[in-house]
Amino acid sequence: MSDFTATITVHKTPAEAFAAINDVWSWWSETVEGTSGTVGDSYRFEVPGIHRCTMTTTESIPGKRLVWHVTDSHLAFISDTAEWENTDVVFDITETRAGTEIRFTHVGLAPQVECYEVCANAWGAYITTSLHGLLTTGKGDPFRRTSTGESELIKHGNAELVNLDALR
Repeated sequence: MSDFTATITVHKTPAEAFAAINDVWSWWSETVEGTSGTVGDSYRFEVPGIHRCTMTTTESIPGKRLVWHVTDSHLAFISDTAEWENTDVVFDITETRAGTEIRFTHVGLAPQVECYEVCANAWGAYITTSLHGLLTTGKGDPFRRTSTGESELIKHGNAELVNLDALR
């Protein structure tokens, strides 16, 4: 099983990278409700009509590692709508000669699962574009309060992969 992974390197300290990852409103979604960063923290992510999940911090080592456990997941565009249930989202942070490396892994999101292509496209953009942008320019590209599920699918190149008519 090969879990989805994306890696970025930025010229920031591991502490700055850790802080940015926990600022989910600036790189993942402006609509997140809750908190992240300390073991036991929990927040809810939702793209209305498309996807929702609750993330609970299960491991938090500032400047080194952050793990979120997924519960209450619903993916409206696939047959197993709870496919993300009991998966883990992991950020490993390492200081290197080139800067700080952030290795993102969604444990359980593998090529054989139904949502892989759509979810990998979205995660890839959120990590390599939005989180990277937040760390390098101070501006991420999260799901906006004014966005729709359709606009989010289009933004990540997923409009052709999801039957939008079935979701309406």
